[in-house]
Amino acid sequence: MKEFQIVLAGNPNCGKSTIFNQLTGARQHVGNYPGVTVEKKEGKCTIGGRTFKVVDLPGAYSMDAHSEDEEAARQYLLENRESDMVLVNVVDACNLERSLFLTLQLRELNVPMIFVLNMCDLARQRGIEFRKGEISEWLRLPVLECVGFTGEGVREMSEKIASLAGELENGTVPEDVPQWLKDLSLKGELPRTLPEELASDSENIAPKADAERSETENAALYYEAVSRILPQMISTAKAAGPVKTSFLDRLFLHRFLGLPLFFLMLYLIFQLTFTVGEYPMGWIESGVEALSEKVGSFWAEDSESLLKSLILDGIIAGVGGVVVFLPNIVLLFLAISILEDSGYMARAAVVMDRFMAKVGLHGKSFIPMMVGFGCTVPGIMATRTLDNRRERLATIFILPLMSCGARMPIYALLIPAFFPQAWHGNVLFLVYVIGILLAILLAKLLRVSILRGEPVPFVMELPAWHMPTLRTVGVKTLERGWIYLKKAGTIILGLSIILWALATFPQLPDTEAEKIAASVAAEMSGNVPEETAPAESAAAETVADAEEVSPEDALAAAQEERIAEAALEY
Repeated sequence: MKEFQIVLAGNPNCGKSTIFNQLTGARQHVGNYPGVTVEKKEGKCTIGGRTFKVVDLPGAYSMDAHSEDEEAARQYLLENRESDMVLVNVVDACNLERSLFLTLQLRELNVPMIFVLNMCDLARQRGIEFRKGEISEWLRLPVLECVGFTGEGVREMSEKIASLAGELENGTVPEDVPQWLKDLSLKGELPRTLPEELASDSENIAPKADAERSETENAALYYEAVSRILPQMISTAKAAGPVKTSFLDRLFLHRFLGLPLFFLMLYLIFQLTFTVGEYPMGWIESGVEALSEKVGSFWAEDSESLLKSLILDGIIAGVGGVVVFLPNIVLLFLAISILEDSGYMARAAVVMDRFMAKVGLHGKSFIPMMVGFGCTVPGIMATRTLDNRRERLATIFILPLMSCGARMPIYALLIPAFFPQAWHGNVLFLVYVIGILLAILLAKLLRVSILRGEPVPFVMELPAWHMPTLRTVGVKTLERGWIYLKKAGTIILGLSIILWALATFPQLPDTEAEKIAASVAAEMSGNVPEETAPAESAAAETVADAEEVSPEDALAAAQEERIAEAALEY
């Protein structure tokens, strides 16, 4: 049986990754801000006994490819349009007019396609109702409503995908580009935006379309076509939904309050990490000690078994010393997940743009920097959303200065060792702020030297405010905590055993070790063993006669030389 593809395409932040997780059961990272998915993700799912490969493409506003992630989405669609593919166009139900720009371009591919209105719960709160029949007739596509976070509508979507796959396998899928789209293209009223090689073998894209129109004119023509028909597809009742959150934008985007509120957020996060995390840390420490005592009870108290030392000093002490910091990691990622899911991250990028523009960085650079607090590698990948190559390189260079989650155990170990308990949260906050300031300073140096160039204007879509859901926040937090535990159980376990072996071997015989220890201790205290004293005294007198120095000075020099030799041997 053929393996069909389900390809998810749509604008940034429309919920593609959430639907991908619903279909595949995967745990791909999701967030309420644009640019979370910067490369295609693949998974598997089974619908009606048929196995599908599910592909989540990076978000794109159009097929014109203005950034690397849009180019990746465009290239994949063009290369696979002849394959066994069911295209699922995921649309933000609250921004239908904007989303239809990409939909019309995808429609020209003439592949089996489903139009999915996602986030319908938010649309209902705003009083938006959809006439699915009119939309379906206009686009000649199946139209479904969906709420990705809760899974509402996912089953119906899966059934429709299976139905289209069956038609595709039987060769019964009609070429059904809407007649109005053909007519507009023939009249030159609708631009052709796909490349010439794609249009050359398609009967549905008129060769008479003006390929030299500017992108701005193209977009204007598309939106004009959409605006004429959109009022017939939706009805909007008066709703107070957006007004309830408008005060949040006025507060967090305030010209003077926005930046202090952002740093206050960071300060509270780090206080939470240490203050609240201290209690579960104590519980885990007690648990590790109890486990060590329980395991140690299987041997005699004075036993010097290598196996006992390996288990207690190598494995339990090594891994337990890292696992004890798990609460700090979980609390840090819990707070970041809440900020991501609520929509605050995009607002923080807007606030930081005013400051970052002064050092030559783009406001969007803030998103990779925040991702870098979790892990530097995804942060570097997230720079693909930056259009300007110099700004992208500058952001990549400064990302290692962001304190990733892997450094948290080191901070949690060193800060209590050098600072009183009341200062722990403040010092951690200061460490992160210093990293940010150093990163900004480095960015400024790069942008005025090897990476200098004209700044790019900052334009970013602000997503709607969401109440963070327990399921989404919990899954992301537990996933990151589990990754940390896996490292503790693999990499850190191996390193702990290696360090234990280096500290344990080579082992000297007990008599030899005791002799060396006693000799070094005696000589360090100035007491020379009796059996060596006469020989050293005689040697000292001989040296004194030869070098014309006092026997006492020669004896002292001989003892110092012996102490040095013994210390080196030890």
